[in-house]
Amino acid sequence: MTVDPDPGEVAAVLLASVSVLVRRVRQVPAEGGLTMPERTALALLDRSGPTTSSALAREVQITAQAMGATLGALRDRGLVERRPDPDDGRRAVLLVTEAGRQALRDKRNARAELIARALTGGEFTPAELARLAAAAPLLDRLAQHL
Repeated sequence: MTVDPDPGEVAAVLLASVSVLVRRVRQVPAEGGLTMPERTALALLDRSGPTTSSALAREVQITAQAMGATLGALRDRGLVERRPDPDDGRRAVLLVTEAGRQALRDKRNARAELIARALTGGEFTPAELARLAAAAPLLDRLAQHL
């Protein structure tokens, strides 16, 4: 007779494991050297589309001044640009440039390469690789239900 896994225990183990994985992957350096606040702002802006600096600041729960400094650095590097708001000419919206999208792709590719190297380093059997591949859609579905 098998015992069903306790959801609380599964949650604790998954959270601990995924947290370590995410922390390690986030430490991967990439060309262009984006800081964590810059990566966060750039990725959010890429996902949400054109928006204001204050809206981004509210989304990541930081001060408008801190977001302004982060976005200023991104603008200086050509990763973000300001345009007049089409709905309200008194304010400006920010959007990711093609160079900004490339910086995000470079970071994602560096992270994926790091994981691929770890998976091909002989530490995982083909059966374990198959289990990890099968777990990915389940983790996606879990994330969608949080």
